[in-house]
Amino acid sequence: MTPSSLRTIHEEHAALAGVLKSLQALQLRGPGEDPQAFFGAMRAMLFYIDEFPERQHHPKESQWLFPRVAARSAEAARAIERLDRDHEGGEAAVRELQHLLLAWELLGEVRRPVFATALLRYVDFYREHMRLEDAVVLPAALTHLDAQDWEAIDRAFATTDPLLAPGVQPDPALDALYARIAGSGKVR
Repeated sequence: MTPSSLRTIHEEHAALAGVLKSLQALQLRGPGEDPQAFFGAMRAMLFYIDEFPERQHHPKESQWLFPRVAARSAEAARAIERLDRDHEGGEAAVRELQHLLLAWELLGEVRRPVFATALLRYVDFYREHMRLEDAVVLPAALTHLDAQDWEAIDRAFATTDPLLAPGVQPDPALDALYARIAGSGKVR
């Protein structure tokens, strides 16, 4: 039986991949006739990345999953060193994107290429990050962790992102964020 935390990690990766895909699609489309809605949707998606993957998902991995796996698998430990470095720089990277998006919004099309280049680099980075977790760390976790490990990890991951969890009531304070992301055509 697959531990619930692994299902949660896969679901959160899928949600993040959908947001990244939507960011790229929107950036290619551009502001069009409704720049306010366009930039609002882009800001909402970047805020989502900062709020959930960066502040909730990554800390759980780094605190609960990674140390247990690294202690039991040398191959996974090398990958985890890199993933932890990625986690350490994640908030700064998404904040840089937020800044570049604001520059595009306030200073015009001349700033779009800088944002587009940074977004492409960020998406490529994040896809590789998730690929490494999925290909090395999670299989090692399934091989090397015991029931007691999974019990602790499952508890840590029990609180999930309400954007992607069916039946979970979103935080009312975040309703506008979810509506803005869903309204932008985000693919799950």
